[in-house]
Amino acid sequence: MLAGVQSGATSLSSLPQLDEGHLVDAVRRLNEEILWAPAGLNADPINRFGDEARSVFGPIPDGDCTGPESKRLGLEVDGNSVELEPNPFEPGSPLKFSHRDADGRLVKWTKEITKCDKPSLAGGVTFCGLNSRISRVQRNHVEWLFLCRKSSGDLKVHADPYWTESDPRFSRYSAIGFNSVTGEIAFLDGRKDRAVFDWSNSFPPPGGQSYGDTIGRRDAEALYDKTFAVDCVSCHDNKKPTVIDPHIQQARVGYFDSRARSFSLGNFLTARIARVDLPFRVIGSGYVSTHGVSMARAKAFAIKGHPCFACHSLTTMESGKRFAADAVAMPAGVKDPTLGQSVGIVQENAALQPVQDHRTDWASTSGDGRIMPWMVPDHGGNLSKGSSRLTAAEWDQLSECAWENGGKTCNYRPLFTGCPAPGAGADTFVPFDFSIAPMTMANTDGFQSALHLTWRYLNGYGDVPERDDVRFDIAVREKEIPVAQAPPATTDYPSMADVKATEASPSLGSVFKLRNDTLLLLNASYSGHRKWSDTPPAKGPRSYSITIPAVCGKRYLIRVVPKRFCFDNTGVVYGHADHLVDYDFPCAR
Repeated sequence: MLAGVQSGATSLSSLPQLDEGHLVDAVRRLNEEILWAPAGLNADPINRFGDEARSVFGPIPDGDCTGPESKRLGLEVDGNSVELEPNPFEPGSPLKFSHRDADGRLVKWTKEITKCDKPSLAGGVTFCGLNSRISRVQRNHVEWLFLCRKSSGDLKVHADPYWTESDPRFSRYSAIGFNSVTGEIAFLDGRKDRAVFDWSNSFPPPGGQSYGDTIGRRDAEALYDKTFAVDCVSCHDNKKPTVIDPHIQQARVGYFDSRARSFSLGNFLTARIARVDLPFRVIGSGYVSTHGVSMARAKAFAIKGHPCFACHSLTTMESGKRFAADAVAMPAGVKDPTLGQSVGIVQENAALQPVQDHRTDWASTSGDGRIMPWMVPDHGGNLSKGSSRLTAAEWDQLSECAWENGGKTCNYRPLFTGCPAPGAGADTFVPFDFSIAPMTMANTDGFQSALHLTWRYLNGYGDVPERDDVRFDIAVREKEIPVAQAPPATTDYPSMADVKATEASPSLGSVFKLRNDTLLLLNASYSGHRKWSDTPPAKGPRSYSITIPAVCGKRYLIRVVPKRFCFDNTGVVYGHADHLVDYDFPCAR
């Protein structure tokens, strides 16, 4: 609580009380440039998504799948690298598939590829595709992954120029943003009525580069899927930005010899042990509204003493069902399944069967490569140590948990964690240095005097210098100064219920009266942060201020509350701490 000066104040003339509408208009005009909510410029779902994501992750880079921070995804068959290129040994040099060992020596040419060592588990894409590209851009704790994936309608790879490394055409564009400290993640896909994209040029981020990037926002509207139809989070559910599977990881799974050096993505995709208790929250109100039902039901689990859980967090979504089953070469199943579980298990096993059908015999357990199963209890993806497979009992225990049939053994908890209130939990940043003082005005709106309230705050959650998802609501109550000038009690101030203003409507705007004695200002940003302007990086706490017309002889009681725009299904969350300020405005003697 900050007590205002009660004597020695500048002599200011008292004004008669003006009508409520006049006061509200005056407060609005005095503060309007900083009273605005982020991500509300327009209703287009893609631009709104981009504005929300920028407010949380900071600037979004262009999607550039051929830039310096990108990699090509290769194809491996029978332990060799495969490329589609002209065969100079045949008349006309037709396109054929060349097979080369880890030293680059040609092994053979084939006219088709029907199986590969590490078929994709993604579903709905070519199992043994090649020459897709992935780009990774990282700044501080935030990384963006962009995938330009080649695929075909029949899910097969063909001896067609489309599949060559030099052909820029591809069919699936997607992006993932992730903050490794906060666990905030966002998913985006290219539009689904577009069959061909071209990576010759980079792709603009949703919402453009800023609120004012008219051209970028227009181009983004035409590029991305407005329906958020793809349920990305069902597979990317392991509290990481990537799913660890042999297709995307290439030689990081299975090979620890010369092939690892030749075929691998190396450390391009960073490893991360995702504990079950880590924060994990999806950003994007449009995406969450589409997939919120399945997300609300999802659980993370960890079985104490089980060999898989030293490194993994698995869930009741696809990491625990499809990916785990393929990793250990075990069929999904539970004891005494319900009807719903029976249907789901049949569907998952049916989805895994074509993956197995497209895997080479060489990569199977009995083949020369023996990289399937590709995850073993003792050494993870390092299969060169001859580790034993997961036992049937260990798999049964894991599968029971994945299908929500494992009880207390699974230590279930919600997969997605809540939106953190400012100054609570992992967000330790709070407003401070509150100060209030009288000021004169040039008879603005009929008022000659006012109170100027200032404070400082750094929105430092997640170490994002441009983070812009926190605003302040300010409730101001005007009372007569008591004769004894006793200090105010806590109950004299506007309450949290006043600040939350359940009766408030967006149509009322950013300033309005709750009752005859309480004024509410919504969504105050820092000083100078004009509406629909992106925030520059913060080098330290920012300065905040509001100005309230005042009348002498009155006591002003103020509650300041920070709130976070969650950009999910929870709307906003308010800070819990009391930030109370008061000032007694004396009349001239």
